[in-house]
Amino acid sequence: MKSRDDLDLRRLRMFVTVAEAPSLRVAAEKMFLTQQAASSAIKELERNLGVELFSRTRRSLMLTPAGETLYRGAAALLAGGHQLTAKVQAAGAESVPPYVIGHTPNLAPSEVFTIIEPVVVADPSVPITVRPIFAEQIRSALLDGQIDLALRRGIQPPPDLAGTVAGRHHLRLAVGSDHPLAQQDRASLADLADHEIVVAVAEPEEDSEYLRLLISICQAAGFEPQITVSRLRGTPPHTAVIAHPQAAAFVTNEPGWLYGNRIRVIELNESPTVPVQAMWLPHTSSDIRAEILASLQP
Repeated sequence: MKSRDDLDLRRLRMFVTVAEAPSLRVAAEKMFLTQQAASSAIKELERNLGVELFSRTRRSLMLTPAGETLYRGAAALLAGGHQLTAKVQAAGAESVPPYVIGHTPNLAPSEVFTIIEPVVVADPSVPITVRPIFAEQIRSALLDGQIDLALRRGIQPPPDLAGTVAGRHHLRLAVGSDHPLAQQDRASLADLADHEIVVAVAEPEEDSEYLRLLISICQAAGFEPQITVSRLRGTPPHTAVIAHPQAAAFVTNEPGWLYGNRIRVIELNESPTVPVQAMWLPHTSSDIRAEILASLQP
């Protein structure tokens, strides 16, 4: 006998369809059901959970606070069920699908490799694919099963995803060869007070966590940074100073000259660090993910 702690995934999918549709009639049509059948399924889910999910009026269904809570968690739970199904099917197949890791452009592929290296070395036969992905695409890519693990700069995962800090990297400065700081071996954060800092974001008003983190590092050094937005996306952060030679860029490259001696990476005296965040679907298990995260423990 089911308890109130059990969730029927079929009815949960129906609930999401109803919540996202403009009316119960439209939702029922999408599910190839009668309105009465769709309504009965939702009422059965409410009885099972012991709460009302919709406040009903003659013209529409509005989510109650309990319904909002269920809706926020439903996408990840349903995606986890889909992932489990795919995992079971793969276990009975001759070929094993690759474990796909997506990373944002501000994480170099070499930095991603240092994170997964212990797992790769321990068993080179494990199929792993690493590919770039923009930060705003991570949630949908995880929910759709396009990637299994995401790596980005950040600390706080979205509320319906699981995550942890997977490591930290030292920040340095990249400047063009003609930039005033290019002749220095080292610089202080305070040296940036009179220079622009170029960052790559989708829109100038985008309030990304990584951008806020960079701004807070500058503020802690006693100045408000002059932010210039680069429209170049998908390439490593240091390339932004080619198009913006008057600006410096925060990077995690090793010190030295890059790009035919047109870009120089210099150390920062304060040695600030930025986190690498790993994110995945909650309610899921993965041996590869567990091995990767275990290898990161001190």
